[in-house]
Amino acid sequence: MSEPRATIEGVPLNFTAIDFETANSSPASACSVGLVKVRGGRVVERASWFIKPPVGHDAFLEWNTRIHGIVATDVVGAKGWAEQYRDIVAFAEGDVLVAHNARFDMGVIAGGCSATGTELAEHHSLCSLQVARKTYTLDSYRLPMAARAAGHEGFQHHDAAADAEACAAIVVHAAGQHGCDTVEALGAATRVHIAPVRPRTEQPRAAAQPRLSNRPMIFAD
Repeated sequence: MSEPRATIEGVPLNFTAIDFETANSSPASACSVGLVKVRGGRVVERASWFIKPPVGHDAFLEWNTRIHGIVATDVVGAKGWAEQYRDIVAFAEGDVLVAHNARFDMGVIAGGCSATGTELAEHHSLCSLQVARKTYTLDSYRLPMAARAAGHEGFQHHDAAADAEACAAIVVHAAGQHGCDTVEALGAATRVHIAPVRPRTEQPRAAAQPRLSNRPMIFAD
């Protein structure tokens, strides 16, 4: 395993980066999670595992599998969301959760809890996509391009653990660019709101199979 590359020495920059892959477009269909813990501006711990989506949200659509390569047989022996979520909460230790397009990843947390009747813990999130837009001048702010601007290249995009580390690298580098030593200061400097994760008011709906084409796919991160 390669050494973590997101580092900035001598500052108390603490957060947890997180990335989910989903079986379909339902926010309750998480099938993989990657987590990276940053302490003092350095990656100190990484974790990732498969998640078995709840019944009704467990269809693996070809569109999604084309993106991340995960299929139904990969999660047969995995624990479900209700069992996995406590491990996510424990890993984060109350940190601000950082994600690239945080609205999606925080929606997965809220969706998984809603679909399984799991109590949503208190979370706050910072979006590295929005931070990148306030830090770099790029043609695209998708994760590979933003990570490259932060000096982090050669990772396997759409692998949850690799994406979480790339997200961490962006935030660490951006904090250095803005002279910030906390994620709260970075949020203030870039005017990116650190937002609470709120429970869903309605149950998430299961997704239908989209019609595929031979045209290149365009992704949000």
